Amino acid sequence: MREKPIGVFDSGLGGLTAVRQLRALLPGEDIVYFGDTGRVPYGSRGRDIITAYAAQDIAFLLSCGVKTILAACGTVSSTFPQSRADALPVSYTGVVAPAAAAAAAATKNGRVGILGTQATIASGSYQAALAGIAPGIATVAAACPLFVPLVENGHFAKGDTMAALAAEEYLAPVRAAGVDTLILGCTHYPLLADTIAAYMGPDVALIDSGYTAAFALRDKLAAGGLLHPRATGGTCRYFVSDDEVRFDHLAHVFLGKAAEGEVRRINIEEYTLAP
Repeated sequence: MREKPIGVFDSGLGGLTAVRQLRALLPGEDIVYFGDTGRVPYGSRGRDIITAYAAQDIAFLLSCGVKTILAACGTVSSTFPQSRADALPVSYTGVVAPAAAAAAAATKNGRVGILGTQATIASGSYQAALAGIAPGIATVAAACPLFVPLVENGHFAKGDTMAALAAEEYLAPVRAAGVDTLILGCTHYPLLADTIAAYMGPDVALIDSGYTAAFALRDKLAAGGLLHPRATGGTCRYFVSDDEVRFDHLAHVFLGKAAEGEVRRINIEEYTLAP
């Protein structure tokens, strides 16, 4: 069991920010990544559709024989039913709880901002998680529906005009609320961290949900005795539901280097997860 790979999925390429952290934390682990690039974004869709897509993504990873699954997607982590996650044959980790815990520990003035997709913000998942940790924390949330399409289309570099305009539009009420900590509640958003930080100012701590989830997954594997026995030499395989060439072009930006692994397109519609 320890030698089996870690499964990671996201609606598109954003989950690669979590893979990047996993590669740094657990260089001996094999990773299977699925990015649903043919159906991105998830955040503007209804709960039933998001759950159905997530179930197919999970079914694919299970077919690859993974030992654990990381939903490196704030939208899925906020909407996929806990009862279905608990029923999976392997452990399942989302990004919400780890990011909320990190934000609660980081805030000094008790005011935390939350950025996410429309579905994530509507679910109230981060707010509920924070309330469970520290009920006195005040939150202000902002849905950022253009952030994922901007990132997926390469508009995330520091100084990008489109990214800067979107950030100003979405972040104005968050900055006005005086938060000192801001959760980047979607794994695409760390690519916009420079733009977000420039608008929010240097005194606001940014919480990377993919980064914190990677640490949570490492701790879970360690507690379960499931860490791979080797210290280095792990491999990555990448699967997408749309163009492999486009993935290969952008993946190095999310990973900080070339993907260095197999990239294949699959028909995700062929996979089904039992209710």
